[in-house]
Amino acid sequence: MTANFTPALGHTALSGLYDPAIALLTREPLWRSRLLEQVAPSPGETIIDLGCGTGSFAIAMANRAPDARIFGLDPDGDILRRAETKTAAAGQAVRFIQGFSRDVAALLGEDAADKVVSSLVFHQLPMAEKRAGLAASLRALKPGGTLHVADYGRQSGAMRVLFRLVQSLDGYENTQPNADGVLPTLMAEAGFTQVQVLDVIPTATGSISLYRAVRR
Repeated sequence: MTANFTPALGHTALSGLYDPAIALLTREPLWRSRLLEQVAPSPGETIIDLGCGTGSFAIAMANRAPDARIFGLDPDGDILRRAETKTAAAGQAVRFIQGFSRDVAALLGEDAADKVVSSLVFHQLPMAEKRAGLAASLRALKPGGTLHVADYGRQSGAMRVLFRLVQSLDGYENTQPNADGVLPTLMAEAGFTQVQVLDVIPTATGSISLYRAVRR
């Protein structure tokens, strides 16, 4: 696969530092626990973790609902190998697939998932890829299925200043639309309904918003 993506922490050489950096700089235990409560994985559900990274949230969902079918999708082969190692150590069964967010419906099937979840991914994507990823997520969901996103959203006040660290790593052009609050608009344009911002969590790198949306 062509490495046409932004690696974890913006540079491949930093991928090994991803987990401790995210834990230190983003209040990860707080927003991940709230996202997990929001997603509420249930037995028998099919859930896709879009841009799954090293598999931390996929493992958390599998721990919550061992009988759910959890898939992790990410374009970064090195990160996926780390995810597979971590998941095996946790004794959980998560299927990891290499691919871009825009390919999720093609790779895992249309009308296939009860829930699609994404953590700290969309702020890294160019606008065209944000749109393509959301459109593909809609197609991958069953009617009535839900999208759950934890990501940098609208930044204001001191949060806008702190967010510059993320922009220095992931690039201004891709991240600025998130800082301007574009995600709910893009979700609605993709065809999602009941688009909500359920929580906003201030962190040392800017505020992280939790979104929920529904496929009709």
